[in-house]
Amino acid sequence: QLSDLNISSAWSKCLKTVLALLILLSAGTPGFSQELFVFTEPASNMAAKTVGLRLGNSFMKELHNGKINYHLIPEVMIGLSKKIMVHGDMFLSSRNSGMASEGGSLYAKYRFYSVDEVQKHFRMAAYSRYSFNNADIHQEEINLYGHNTGWEGGVVATQLLHKVALSSSFSYLTAQNNNKYKFPVDAKGRVNREAFNYTFSAGRLMYPEEYTDYKQTNINLMVEVLGQYNTGLKKHYLDIAPSVQFIINSRSRIDLAYRYQLASSLLRTAPQGVFIRLEHNFFNAF
Repeated sequence: QLSDLNISSAWSKCLKTVLALLILLSAGTPGFSQELFVFTEPASNMAAKTVGLRLGNSFMKELHNGKINYHLIPEVMIGLSKKIMVHGDMFLSSRNSGMASEGGSLYAKYRFYSVDEVQKHFRMAAYSRYSFNNADIHQEEINLYGHNTGWEGGVVATQLLHKVALSSSFSYLTAQNNNKYKFPVDAKGRVNREAFNYTFSAGRLMYPEEYTDYKQTNINLMVEVLGQYNTGLKKHYLDIAPSVQFIINSRSRIDLAYRYQLASSLLRTAPQGVFIRLEHNFFNAF
């Protein structure tokens, strides 16, 4: 566990890193930017009548033995309208013995506010996720994207300013037992079923300098800050995740990211590692 002083130091380092990256990301000529983040969803939705396919790959290093856990998450996304989109995904993992199916989740987002101007806009959305999981409960962190059963509800706000996109979210999540695996109780009799997640993301379009064709490959750089506070245990963690993103033919996407733990008083078995996502979208699919 870390002291409050160490947590404050981590926050200070994190803020300095984010500010430095914001200065870097904000430099350059005006232009247009996507707001497509890796570990978080923005307030904007995918285009209506679009179907997207994703394949997420996580390579996370176990703290106690150095083993690399591989998590495979296939995902289907559907843009029902310009305001509503839904996701469905499956969780597969090699954490125990071989690749095994461990569960899945359903995610929905509703954009309820939008102010659009030339080369900039501000949007807000509400979102919710329900996850089910059959894996053993092996850490105090609550993770509904591959580890825990439960539900999450929150809001996200996203600001687009020319080539720079900024986004922040806040959510409440509660976990349930993973089928036969019951929630553990700590030495003080506390149960860690409820938590708050908070995020901040910043990204910038680095290439091309000017659009001449929708078939141009776009390159985005971004950084995301990801945190959680567990209300039952009164513990928390703070991560930072830099990434690079390639948008190909305005339809396909490749994300390359590294998630790094800055500080944590929560028990986490494999908090950092590499994440790779592949995505392809079918417009006017229905």
